Amino acid sequence: MMRRAVFLSLATVFLLLLSACSTKRVYEPKSVGDDWQKYGQLDESIVDTSLNVALLEDGSVLTKDGIVKMKVREDERVISYSDNWVITATIDGNLTLTSRQDSTQKENLNLHKTVASASVKADTLAVLFADNELALYSLKEKKAFFRDQGAESLAVNRKIVNPYFLDDLVVFSTLDGKVIIVNAKKKKKLRSVIVSADDKFNNVIYFKMIDNKVVAATGYKILAMSEKEIRAKYDIRTMVYDGTNIYVATKQGEIVSLTPNLQLNAKIKFPFAHFLGMIAGKEKLYILEKEGYVIVLNKNMKDYSVHEADFDDGYVFVTNKAFYVDDETIVVK
Repeated sequence: MMRRAVFLSLATVFLLLLSACSTKRVYEPKSVGDDWQKYGQLDESIVDTSLNVALLEDGSVLTKDGIVKMKVREDERVISYSDNWVITATIDGNLTLTSRQDSTQKENLNLHKTVASASVKADTLAVLFADNELALYSLKEKKAFFRDQGAESLAVNRKIVNPYFLDDLVVFSTLDGKVIIVNAKKKKKLRSVIVSADDKFNNVIYFKMIDNKVVAATGYKILAMSEKEIRAKYDIRTMVYDGTNIYVATKQGEIVSLTPNLQLNAKIKFPFAHFLGMIAGKEKLYILEKEGYVIVLNKNMKDYSVHEADFDDGYVFVTNKAFYVDDETIVVK
């Protein structure tokens, strides 16, 4: 009798889970305008993305400045696009910089472990490794002149921010939710600031210098830092800055407008929306929604229109002019 009761309980749980999956809610706009008409087509599909670069099926690379005709090897992953260099690396840390102007011009460093993010400026290569160690290298000498080991991170969001150069300073966005500022000239760590302290998926996914202020975010929290530190809590999918305000797309289907000091301007909710990307235009925001819509939202956070867009599931890459999904280009400017 007891065994039968257990079986019935398990069956009930299974039916409840099945019911929950089958009734999952999706975004359903109240009204839909004309179909989106501005499209383009990539010659090749996107097969991988990093924060500011995408790898195409033929081994060439899509950047925010256009396509770089090169050949990324199958054992390499595309890491970033920085200072007109495409940075790729193998899983064991064989890193290659390829010039955007001349793909035969290359620099190679064997770093001996997995690279999470990287940027370059002149002779200095800044690297964040998958074990959360950060390092600075001289390209000319092919060796490190600064290292600092961070705490391990159990799991990370795939949006890993690349190091940022500011004069003699290099700002690292770490995998355990910190911003670390290093003086490259003095080879010295100047400051370490916690953005958030969650256990998992706590890497920094957004970084921007706004009016000499550091603005950084993990998936759970935003930091604005100058003389003092200000934090705001949001469940973040993506963020953009338009030169005046910060816009946050949340996992709850909200679009939130904030000042650079993280004060709330306004917000609007699109129930059950799953945002794939967001672009800030001069007067409007363009938001790509998973069910096949482009939402055009006035920055007053009140007026908007919704348009059906023709795209299939696939890797998403966003520039300031278009959304790229698989081999489709959805143009907004």
